[in-house]
Amino acid sequence: MTEFAEVVRSRRMTRAFADRPIDPQVIDDLVDLAARSPSAGKTQGWHLVVLEGDETAQFWDSTLPAVKRDSFRWKRLLNAPVIALPLADAKAYVERYGEPDKVQTGLGAGASAWPVPYWTIDTSMAVMTLLLAAEDAGLGALFFGVFRGERELRHRLGIPGGLELLGALALGYPADPDGGAESGPGRSAARDRRGPRQIIHRARW
Repeated sequence: MTEFAEVVRSRRMTRAFADRPIDPQVIDDLVDLAARSPSAGKTQGWHLVVLEGDETAQFWDSTLPAVKRDSFRWKRLLNAPVIALPLADAKAYVERYGEPDKVQTGLGAGASAWPVPYWTIDTSMAVMTLLLAAEDAGLGALFFGVFRGERELRHRLGIPGGLELLGALALGYPADPDGGAESGPGRSAARDRRGPRQIIHRARW
């Protein structure tokens, strides 16, 4: 319990990376742990497009044009040796719940039959597990949204249209702590963390 609690408490979003590659086996090990996350019907309907080394330029060229990089606050984020794109597959869940042991749920009728999108939930839990696994392995990690250039990125990488892109994961070794402002916390870091008394509603709302 103590070791796990320490991993959770020490995990931070890393925005400045050292220019140092990650052994591909380390990525495989992280994904193996993430694959053990909860999954409705054990559908495991998520995928990860992994860009390593020079391949990461495809991500940045699509989402952060060169003309905008001079004003980009987190310049050493671009040093991350791995960019991984988590993708949720709704079709896999519809098909799984159309199988004999699940068909009685009615969820095999289509994505609209689901009260909540479990493909997004399951992929998100896998991402969280991956973030914790990266911390435990001594790596830095950042999950961030893809707010521009998604269409171009999907075209570059051949990502099927039916898959939901949740965002991007930058993975690598953290830069030295004396990296200046770009190694510091994000603007939201100063916000108070809510405690159990603010979160828990016992017995009723």
